[in-house]
Amino acid sequence: MSSAEPAVALARPIASRRSTAALGTGLSLLNHAILIGLSVLMVGPFFWMISASLKTEVAISRYPPEILSQPIMWSNYLQAIQTFPFGIFAFNSVKISSLATIGTVLSTTLAAFAYARMDFPGKKLLFSVQLATLMIPGVVHIIPAFMIMKTLGWINTHYPLIVPHFLGGAFGTFLLRQFFLTIPREYDDAAKIDGAGYLVILARIYAPLAKPALATLAVFTFMASWNDFLGPIIYLTSERLMTLQVGLQYFRGQYQIQTNLLMAGAVITVAPIVVIYVVAQKYFVQGVTMSGLKG
Repeated sequence: MSSAEPAVALARPIASRRSTAALGTGLSLLNHAILIGLSVLMVGPFFWMISASLKTEVAISRYPPEILSQPIMWSNYLQAIQTFPFGIFAFNSVKISSLATIGTVLSTTLAAFAYARMDFPGKKLLFSVQLATLMIPGVVHIIPAFMIMKTLGWINTHYPLIVPHFLGGAFGTFLLRQFFLTIPREYDDAAKIDGAGYLVILARIYAPLAKPALATLAVFTFMASWNDFLGPIIYLTSERLMTLQVGLQYFRGQYQIQTNLLMAGAVITVAPIVVIYVVAQKYFVQGVTMSGLKG
């Protein structure tokens, strides 16, 4: 064997490692490029909404489009607020969304704990039936729910938009149950030895450990209730009871849409959701990740 052969044999693994590293770097760059492209697609509409909210109606229609036209119309936001009863509508939105979130978190936490840690006849069947309701389209519920609310005399009140959230929900129950199943049963046994009941175990052990899942559910519920447009339209008739989502329709006339004011109102409406997500982002990401660890 010549002296060159060992050198060639040593060079081959090095070359293989280099090619593997180069391939890994290339795939990483490709992944980042795809993610950046998708991010641009996601952020683009929001950027256009903010840009349009600072333009005149004429500037929005210009071609080629301008990122920001002169002058910057900060007055659009003030005009948008003054177009409809913003204060009343904002109060109604905060009231409905907050109470709906509280109701959902409380009711689904109790139900999820029962499914995860309590034994009672028909538990699996009942949970399966509740999960099956997720497959029923929401539009199917509209007429029966309206008839129930009408029978109760709750039409043109906020009760139809709040009370159902205190009766549990399939999605929230499933999310929290999955999280509770990841908590070791030894905690329950230790608490029972000390004389703790189920409610004490839930309040002092499970609830503190489930902060990520609870934050995730709270964000989802608040966003859904805050962005709800169909519910207020169906159940409410008085202007003093309407929400911000309904208020945005004030900028849509029969023959014309005030696009700049509509976008300004949309920015104001979206702002609370963005703030809530930023504040709860840490728990939100943990909750989405950890809730599916165990089935």
